[in-house]
Amino acid sequence: MAQRQSLVDLTVLALLTVRPSHPYELHRFIIDTHKDYITGLPRSLYHAVERLAKDELIVPAKTDRQGRRPERTVYEITDEGRQELATRLYQLLEKPGPDRRGFVAAVSLIGCLPLTEAQRALRGRAASVEGVLAGMEAHMRAMADSGLPEILMLEVECEQAIYTAELDWVRRLLDRLDKGELGWETTAEL
Repeated sequence: MAQRQSLVDLTVLALLTVRPSHPYELHRFIIDTHKDYITGLPRSLYHAVERLAKDELIVPAKTDRQGRRPERTVYEITDEGRQELATRLYQLLEKPGPDRRGFVAAVSLIGCLPLTEAQRALRGRAASVEGVLAGMEAHMRAMADSGLPEILMLEVECEQAIYTAELDWVRRLLDRLDKGELGWETTAEL
């Protein structure tokens, strides 16, 4: 599944854990909460709802009509949808990838996971990023020893800075979570 499509699906599942909604309500909520990692609205949202319904991760709960507006189908998430959401969120939080939008989306929706699961995923990410940084450092030393001009390694230096900043942020977030400084209500508890 393409990253963009996957992030729209993920967001629809997450928003439906808050309350059953019709696609237009989901669209408004995405815009109002600045979920800027989602592109191609509203078409991508409607396609996501169709895919998720086809896969039985969401189901129609009711159809309503207000005034002269067209009928709108209200969807709710299924138990399978909740499990899929938790699995996808965990993976996006835990595993660094080349496209950081997935991580940003997962952080945006992190409250859909129980606190202990979110902490475990973030600890896994921190360990992975530490490994990536160690590999980059070794690569930079090897290239410096080979006499390669430093200007040809700027992209590695840039990536190293980005991963370092990410690791610092994840560690600070974990510290805040460990200290109970962030309120944590999963959407299942709302």
